[in-house]
Amino acid sequence: MKRKLVFATNNAHKLEEVAAILGDQVELLSLNDIGCQTDIPETAETLEGNALLKSSYIYKNYHLDCFADDTGLEVEALNGAPGVYSARYAGGEGHDSQANMLKLLHD
Repeated sequence: MKRKLVFATNNAHKLEEVAAILGDQVELLSLNDIGCQTDIPETAETLEGNALLKSSYIYKNYHLDCFADDTGLEVEALNGAPGVYSARYAGGEGHDSQANMLKLLHD
Protein backbone atom coordinates (compact mmCIF):
# COMPACT_ATOMS: atom_id res chain seq x y z
CA MET A 1 0.00 0.00 0.00
CA LYS A 2 1.38 3.38 -1.02
CA ARG A 3 1.76 6.07 1.58
CA LYS A 4 -0.46 9.11 0.95
CA LEU A 5 1.10 12.56 0.99
CA VAL A 6 -0.71 15.83 0.38
CA PHE A 7 0.94 18.59 -1.61
CA ALA A 8 -0.99 21.69 -0.51
CA THR A 9 -1.59 22.98 -4.02
CA ASN A 10 -4.23 23.07 -6.72
CA ASN A 11 -1.61 23.83 -9.37
CA ALA A 12 -1.83 20.78 -11.65
CA HIS A 13 1.56 21.47 -13.24
CA LYS A 14 3.37 21.62 -9.88
CA LEU A 15 1.59 18.44 -8.80
CA GLU A 16 2.68 16.61 -11.97
CA GLU A 17 6.31 17.74 -11.56
CA VAL A 18 6.53 16.55 -7.96
CA ALA A 19 4.68 13.30 -8.72
CA ALA A 20 7.23 12.57 -11.48
CA ILE A 21 10.08 13.07 -9.01
CA LEU A 22 8.46 10.83 -6.37
CA GLY A 23 7.57 8.11 -8.86
CA ASP A 24 5.37 5.30 -7.62
CA GLN A 25 6.67 5.38 -4.05
CA VAL A 26 3.96 7.76 -2.80
CA GLU A 27 0.36 8.57 -3.69
CA LEU A 28 0.54 12.33 -4.07
CA LEU A 29 -2.73 14.18 -3.43
CA SER A 30 -3.72 17.77 -4.15
CA LEU A 31 -5.99 19.99 -2.07
CA ASN A 32 -8.81 19.15 -4.47
CA ASP A 33 -8.16 15.42 -4.03
CA ILE A 34 -8.80 15.69 -0.29
CA GLY A 35 -11.83 17.93 -0.69
CA CYS A 36 -10.18 21.07 0.64
CA GLN A 37 -11.88 24.06 -0.98
CA THR A 38 -10.69 26.50 1.68
CA ASP A 39 -8.63 29.48 0.56
CA ILE A 40 -5.94 28.97 3.20
CA PRO A 41 -4.73 32.41 4.37
CA GLU A 42 -1.14 33.20 3.46
CA THR A 43 -0.45 35.86 6.07
CA ALA A 44 3.19 35.18 6.90
CA GLU A 45 5.94 37.63 6.00
CA THR A 46 8.07 34.99 4.27
CA LEU A 47 7.56 32.36 1.59
CA GLU A 48 8.64 29.71 4.10
CA GLY A 49 6.14 30.99 6.64
CA ASN A 50 3.27 30.78 4.14
CA ALA A 51 4.24 27.22 3.21
CA LEU A 52 4.19 26.32 6.91
CA LEU A 53 0.75 27.89 7.35
CA LYS A 54 -0.66 25.85 4.48
CA SER A 55 0.86 22.53 5.50
CA SER A 56 -0.09 23.04 9.16
CA TYR A 57 -3.68 23.84 8.19
CA ILE A 58 -3.97 20.60 6.22
CA TYR A 59 -2.47 18.49 8.97
CA LYS A 60 -4.66 20.04 11.68
CA ASN A 61 -7.89 19.79 9.67
CA TYR A 62 -7.42 16.61 7.65
CA HIS A 63 -4.88 14.66 9.71
CA LEU A 64 -2.83 13.86 6.63
CA ASP A 65 0.90 14.21 6.10
CA CYS A 66 1.45 17.27 3.99
CA PHE A 67 3.99 19.61 2.51
CA ALA A 68 3.54 22.95 0.81
CA ASP A 69 5.40 25.62 -1.03
CA ASP A 70 4.87 29.29 -1.61
CA THR A 71 6.45 30.83 -4.64
CA GLY A 72 7.32 34.41 -5.21
CA LEU A 73 9.69 36.54 -7.19
CA GLU A 74 12.44 38.21 -5.18
CA VAL A 75 14.23 40.96 -7.10
CA GLU A 76 17.55 42.09 -5.67
CA ALA A 77 17.21 45.61 -7.15
CA LEU A 78 13.90 45.94 -5.29
CA ASN A 79 15.34 44.71 -1.97
CA GLY A 80 13.65 41.33 -2.32
CA ALA A 81 10.27 42.65 -3.46
CA PRO A 82 7.71 41.60 -4.40
CA GLY A 83 8.38 38.36 -2.44
CA VAL A 84 5.25 37.08 -0.69
CA TYR A 85 3.24 39.75 -2.53
CA SER A 86 4.18 38.54 -6.04
CA ALA A 87 0.68 37.39 -7.01
CA ARG A 88 -0.88 40.64 -5.77
CA TYR A 89 1.99 43.00 -6.58
CA ALA A 90 -0.05 45.32 -8.81
CA GLY A 91 -2.81 45.58 -6.21
CA GLY A 92 -6.47 45.10 -6.83
CA GLU A 93 -8.46 41.90 -6.62
CA GLY A 94 -7.27 38.53 -7.81
CA HIS A 95 -3.99 37.57 -9.38
CA ASP A 96 -3.35 39.63 -12.51
CA SER A 97 -0.07 38.27 -13.90
CA GLN A 98 0.10 40.82 -16.72
CA ALA A 99 -0.41 43.79 -14.37
CA ASN A 100 2.12 42.33 -11.93
CA MET A 101 4.76 42.00 -14.68
CA LEU A 102 4.16 45.54 -15.92
CA LYS A 103 4.46 46.98 -12.41
CA LEU A 104 7.63 44.99 -11.78
CA LEU A 105 9.22 46.27 -15.00
CA HIS A 106 8.40 49.85 -14.10
CA ASP A 107 9.48 49.80 -10.42
